Amino acid sequence: MAVAGVTVRADGRILVVQRRDNGRWEAPGGVLEQDETFEQGVQREIVEETGVTVAVEVLSGVYKNMTIGVVAIDYRCRYVCGEATPTPESQRVEWLTADEVRQRMKPAYAVRVLDALTAEPCSRAHDGTTVMPR
Repeated sequence: MAVAGVTVRADGRILVVQRRDNGRWEAPGGVLEQDETFEQGVQREIVEETGVTVAVEVLSGVYKNMTIGVVAIDYRCRYVCGEATPTPESQRVEWLTADEVRQRMKPAYAVRVLDALTAEPCSRAHDGTTVMPR
């Protein structure tokens, strides 16, 4: 089980990372540890990957990578404090607009960020690149 957080600043920009292991742009997140709640996992992963502290607000979506069988639970988060900075897990950390998210991310990862900007939670399946039809 994986978790991720889509953190939106007051100016509407979204916190994203470029991963060191594969160079892919994504919302910060990772594997949920056995002894933590979903929300604790999201907060931990965001701090580890960006140096930013967040408040978890609402569930924004559930996503399954059909190729590798991983389910990710995503939450919309609010920036609290901290300077966005690269870490051992993230080679770049930036605050992007929704249009920049569409340009930099593979569709399967961009949709997770963009879904978090809507009012209703979503559920989707993908193959690691492309979102599958419902």
